[in-house]
Parts: sequence; C-alpha cells; structure tokens
Amino acid sequence: MAFAFIAGAPAFAADQTGSTSAAPTALADAPQNSAASDEPAGDIVVLGTRRTDRTLTNSASPVDVISAAELTAQPAANMIDQLKNIVPSFYAGQNSISDASTFVRSPSLRGLSGDQVLVMVNGKRYNRSALVQVYGGSDTGLGRGAQGPDISAIPSLAISSLQVLREGATAQYGSDAIAGVLNYGLRQDQGIEIVGRTGQYYDGDGESYQIAANAGLKGDWGFVNVTGEYVDEGQTSRGVTRPAAANFARNFPALASQLPNAPGPVQFWGNSPSHGFKSVVNAAINVSDSSKIYAFANFARGKGDQSFQYRPSVSSTAVDTNGVVRPQNANAVYNNTFFLTPCPAGNATCPTGGFVRDANTFRFATLYPAGFTPRFVGKTEQLYGVLGYKGTTGDFSYDLSGTLARNKLSLSMYNSANFSYGPATQTSFDFGDLIQREVNVNADFTYAADLGLAAPLTISAGGEFRKETYEQTAGDPQSYGTGPYAVAQQLYTLTAPGTYTFSGTTAAQGVGASGYAGTSAATAGKFSQQAYAAYVGLETDLTAALTVGAAGRYEHYNTFGDAWVGKVNALYKVADFLSVRGSIGTGFHAPSPGQSNVSIVTTAFVAGLARQSGTYPTGTAVARYYGATDLTPEKSTNYGVGFILEPVAGMTITVDGYRIDLRNRIGVTQPFSVNAADLAAQPALLPVGIGGQVQYFTNGFQTRTRGVDVVGTWRTRLSEALLNFSLAYNYNDTKVGDFNARVISPAQLIDAENLAPKHRVVFNANWSLENLTFNVRENYYSSFTSAQDYGQTNGVPNQVFGGKFTTDLELSYTFADHFTLSVGAQNFTDERPDRLTPTATIPIYPITGGAIDGQVYPRNGGPFGFNGGFYYTRLRVKY
Repeated sequence: MAFAFIAGAPAFAADQTGSTSAAPTALADAPQNSAASDEPAGDIVVLGTRRTDRTLTNSASPVDVISAAELTAQPAANMIDQLKNIVPSFYAGQNSISDASTFVRSPSLRGLSGDQVLVMVNGKRYNRSALVQVYGGSDTGLGRGAQGPDISAIPSLAISSLQVLREGATAQYGSDAIAGVLNYGLRQDQGIEIVGRTGQYYDGDGESYQIAANAGLKGDWGFVNVTGEYVDEGQTSRGVTRPAAANFARNFPALASQLPNAPGPVQFWGNSPSHGFKSVVNAAINVSDSSKIYAFANFARGKGDQSFQYRPSVSSTAVDTNGVVRPQNANAVYNNTFFLTPCPAGNATCPTGGFVRDANTFRFATLYPAGFTPRFVGKTEQLYGVLGYKGTTGDFSYDLSGTLARNKLSLSMYNSANFSYGPATQTSFDFGDLIQREVNVNADFTYAADLGLAAPLTISAGGEFRKETYEQTAGDPQSYGTGPYAVAQQLYTLTAPGTYTFSGTTAAQGVGASGYAGTSAATAGKFSQQAYAAYVGLETDLTAALTVGAAGRYEHYNTFGDAWVGKVNALYKVADFLSVRGSIGTGFHAPSPGQSNVSIVTTAFVAGLARQSGTYPTGTAVARYYGATDLTPEKSTNYGVGFILEPVAGMTITVDGYRIDLRNRIGVTQPFSVNAADLAAQPALLPVGIGGQVQYFTNGFQTRTRGVDVVGTWRTRLSEALLNFSLAYNYNDTKVGDFNARVISPAQLIDAENLAPKHRVVFNANWSLENLTFNVRENYYSSFTSAQDYGQTNGVPNQVFGGKFTTDLELSYTFADHFTLSVGAQNFTDERPDRLTPTATIPIYPITGGAIDGQVYPRNGGPFGFNGGFYYTRLRVKY
C-alpha cells in the first residue's frame, strides 16, 4: 500500500501500540492540520510506536499520512471511494447488484479481506459492520466471508489526518491487523467550516449532492469539535435492457409501459440511489496540566435502494453474436396455474387438501403482467462512542478507556412475491435486522527508562477486554415462510355429479420472498464472543544510528482458546540521507461470531435460472451434514524490508517490500446442490429446496502475498508558485497455496490472484500561486480478471480486462479570504473498463448490445468503476 499525500500531519501525538487502543503519550498534542490547510503541520508518527519522537523519516515501521486536504478534495462522499482514489493497494468493487453487499461494501487491502486490516479512530478500535459478506461472484471476490468495519460511516470533514501503518501489527493492536492499520485522527481545531458539493456523471445521471459542516471551540479548558454531513446520490445505469424485455416490448406493445423502469432497462447496472447522514463529536476536558478526560462518538444513518434481477413473464428466444438461438426463459412461476377451489368437505373422491381443477384460478401474470424486478432496500445505522482518561506523571503515561458500539443493517424489499402463498402473497417484505454490538475496555501504560542508551527505553504494557455480539432478528413471516403452495397441488376433475377423478399435480413453489429470504424465528438469535488480552513492548535507540523495537501479545477467546503473537523491527541510519528498516512478526485474525452464526437465504442465478442459495451456521445440523466444523483463527507471518531516501531538500523517497504468509484463511464453501435425498435427511433445507444450494464458512486455504510500495514526494517552488509532486506505486501479487476444493473453485482461485490489478500508480501534481490552485492526478491500473462472473476455460480466464489510465483535474480559487470555489472532473477522459466480449458461456445479443442480463461492462466495475467521468463544483467557507 502506498499513498499520494500533500501534507503529512497527524491530528494528535496520541496513543499508540496497545490493546487496540493507542498508547498514552505526553498530554501536549501535535500541531493541528485543519481540513482546509494546504501547509504541512509536521510529520509526527503515531502508529507502530509508543515513542513520541518518531517521524515519517525515522520510523522503523512504514507509515503513510493522508492529509485532511487530500481526503476532502475527493468528490466522492463515501470514505471507501475516497481511499480507492488515493491508495494504490486499496481495492473495492462497485457492487451494482450484490444483495446486502451493495449497502456495506467490503474493500480489500493488498489483496486481503476487509477484516484483515484494523481500523481505528483516535487510536481506538473501530467496530465491525453487522454484515457478513456471503454474496458470491467477483463483486466480493476479495472480501467474501469478511466481516469488517464500514468506514463509509465516517465523514471526511471530521478527519484531521489518516495514518496508515503498512505492516502487520497484531502483536501491537490485536486481532485483524494482518495487512496493516488505518488510524483516523479527528479534528480538534477551532472555527467554522462549511462545504457544499454538487455534481453528476457525463452520461447525465447519478446526480450527487453533499453538504457538510464542522464547528470547533478550543481553550485552556479543553476542546469540542462537531461535524455533520448529509449526502444524496442518484441512480446510474450503464447497462442495456435484457433481450427478454426487448422481445416483450415488441410482442406486447400495449403492456410495454408496465415493464419495470420503462422505458429504461428493466434492471440497473450502476450505483443504487442512496442518501444518508453522518456525524462525529470529538471533545476533551483538561482535569489538570497533565491529565484529561476525553470522549468522541460517531453516529450515521444511510439508506440505499438496489435493483435486483428481472423476472420475465413470458419465454422467448434471441440470437446471439455467434448466430445461436438461445432461450430467454420466463420465471418458472409464470408457467404455473394456482387452483383455488378446495375439494368439498366430506367427498371421498376429492380428499381434504386437494383442489378442484376448474376456472377459479390465479396466475402471477395478473399481478406482474410484464414481469418484475424486486427492489432491495438497506438501512444502515452506526453508533460508536469512546470515553477515556489519560495523562502523564513524570516519565510514566497512562490511558484508560471504554468503547461501546453498535452497527445495524435493516433489510427489506418491494416489487417482489413469495410464490408459495399464491394470490395471498405480500409484495413488500421486511427481512429483519442484522446487529453487531461491541464492548472494549482498555488499559495502556508507558514508562521511559533512562538506561544510558542513546535514547530512553520505552516500556509499554497493557490489557484489553473485548466482547462482541452478533444478532439476527426475525423478519415478516411471509419473508421466509412456507405458504400453502410450497407443496404440489393435488388436482381433481369433476367427472360426474359428486364424483371427482384425480387429474395430476401442479409444481411446488419456492418459499421466501423472491430475491432474498428473511430471517426466520427459528434462526434468529444473539451470539457472543469474549476475549482477554495482555501485551508488552520495548523500544529504544541502541546507538545514535540504530533504533530497535519488540512487542509480544497474548489473547484468550472463550470460543477457540489462546493466541500468541510477536514482532520485532529495526531502523539503521546509514547516512544523513539514507536509512534502512525491516520487520518480522506473526499475527492472527479471530473468527467473528457473525462468521460462525450467519444464516441467510438469497436467490442466485445459475445459467440464467433462479436458485435459492442458503448460508448456514457452522454448528447447525445442515452445515454439519455437508461437512462443516468449528472455525479456527487465521494465522500470518509478515516480513518487511525497505529504505528511506532524502536525496535533496524537500524530497523524500521510501521503498518497502513485504511478504504476508496467511494460513487457515476463512472463506465460504462452494455451493452444494440439494437433491431429494438431502431434503429428506435434513427437512431444514426446505427454504432452499431441491435444486437449491448450501454453503457455510470454513478454514480452507492459504495465501502468500508479496509486493513493493514506493512513495516519493517533492516540494519546491517555481518562481512565486509552490509545487508539490507525489508518486505512489504499489505492486501486489497474491498466490493461493494449499486449498480445499470445497472452498476455492477454479474461478475463485483466478479471482483471488488476479481480480485486483497487480500494478497501480498514482501521480499527483499540485500548483499553487496566491489564491489559485490547480491539481492534476494521473492514475494507472494494470489489467485484471473477473473469472467468477465471466468464467474460465482450462484454468484460463475467458476475458482479461486491459489496463487503463484515468485523469483527475481540479481548479480552486479563494476569494474574500474565507471562500474557496472549486471546479473539477474525476476521470476527465471518461475511461471505462473494457466491454464484455462474447464467449460461448457469456454471449452478447445484437438485439440489445448486452449480455442476457443487460450487462455491458464487468459487473464488479473493475478497479475504478464503469460509471465514467464525473464533474463537480464545490464551495468551501471557513472562518
């Protein structure tokens, strides 16, 4: 991971190495880098060390700083997209039609899962989201199975700086810090700042509106700083309608207006419309000259409305680009007639439970005559708060804190149906809530002992208690329920007065809402996990040129037992302009209660046909029937080596190589197909049904990730103008070693190794003269594959999507001292990923120009998305 950054100042010289909390430091905070400032405020490093004298150029650990100015300059309102634009090794799919993964996207760092990087705010662990990523396909190809934090709930205007530790740090911070650590420092400055932005894509859709405000007070008593943000983003569409819908409009022109989204595509490949509010409060009260009480909190709510796949009402055919006539099948429910007259009571020839074959019938064509596209709604809510007390006494520092957090995802759907209820079906469903709760209690202590070395020996120690609880609440009974038509109807025909003759059966109908099934009362519940931890760390300068550090950590979990990890690192200053550094450490990621207990049924499309796909908890009889066992921790060994070069004044170059060996990786199995014998042995499989699919979580593979980060910055002047240049390059290569074929399919294997580009470059040039600023960012993304969605033949991907350059431009002018107007364009040249090329398994249809489901581009959007160019205007007011 490497970053382009403008100014490198942390928000505070705070709390580092600890029990997922940072270490206590001297009470005096570092100089503040306000969100609007273009000037550096220092380069104090607060990650990977307990010392208070570490900077970017003398840190034994590679740390990058993204300034507040860099974050707030991004036109994206979502923190995930902001980092994706800046951080070369940070990857996140667009997730157009990805079930709940559209509402809570799981990013990847260095090709690893979103829960293998630790996220902190002001040095304290940030909580997980409530969503466990079970959706299949390349949309979540690098994060499938993860349950990581939802950083999109953090408003960028609340951030003073973001520091990123680019090495494993589990020994210092606990579970999850395998790929590194992100620490968001919150603002403490005084004043008022308001930012408004509006924009849209070149195609004329996806209108985006954002308004954010920050206010702060500061004095001898302490400080309080408050941030609020509201954002509203519209739908984008980069697909075409489906061949089945085009045929319907041509064959039934009187009903064409009843096609979903008419006259547009019947399903949308693009961003879902969304809106939401985010807020942060950061405050401290000085108790004495050397101690203070501090508190900070994050509250956010959001709502998204996602298009699902279209369910055609009639069958037709369409010719593909190979000249092959292919069926466009109607949804199976449209082929079924529901007979509504029950057998008369007491008639021996028409038994109870049977139905009379007469004209009293129902067909779903009367409810959705042109077919239907379910709309999936997700409402997210984040609540996170920390209260603590810290201070110093001579060379001794302490920090005591507690964290309470809750993340909730409420899911619902409209324009759908539960076919097993026939004419009595609802068309809207509430699926219940997914809830993640966390409690952390931390105690961190530091003592600087003068032993006559080149620097005092910094001794750190502390402990942590952590409890996390995953909960699923029950949805509407019909959202998961089994209606009367879940079994085949026994039909009888009146052949003589009072006499009926058996005349066949109808098809049994699937249970649960079409598209997604709610949590049943039987599977709803709470599941908890507790952990205790203790750690110790040592850091010093053995000589004026040699810095060394070591850390060890023990954790005990009530679910799986103990974990021991350690780490050592060092930095040697070869010359005034050159230093070398290296580290080695072990790490782990503890399986979450959500990964062990998630229970979800969704609709998967296999070869164009709808199939119910169920994810079952590892301890259930269904999962055990298919071979499930209890989850164990993922374990890692991390290596790093690099150098820091300062060849001329104002220029810094860092080069760091890394290797991450990860064992016992947690993933979701390939789907097991359910047959009649399975259903008979496990009646709990009824919501999935015969022909449906079953999957569960398991430890099933290992990976080796190797890469290089290069970061260069140069600050200079051209006449009266200030010039800032930065170049960030990341090479990242992941290989899957031993794996269980039940977990990793050939397509998943290709995605794990090739979904994220192996090469990423971000070059930034900033020119400033008095009140005028011009910024240019050039991005390069190398080629990638998407095998889970577009297949592979004999281990070779059916399509490799080529590398691309994109350009971002922004011009800003400050007037009347307090107002800054900016105009800009992201992806100025309107680059898109390569269009899909027809294959034997993924044909393209000339009638529409897209695939069978209307896709034109890779469904996950690739590394920069398929929406194309975006232009915007932003006004900043600061007092």
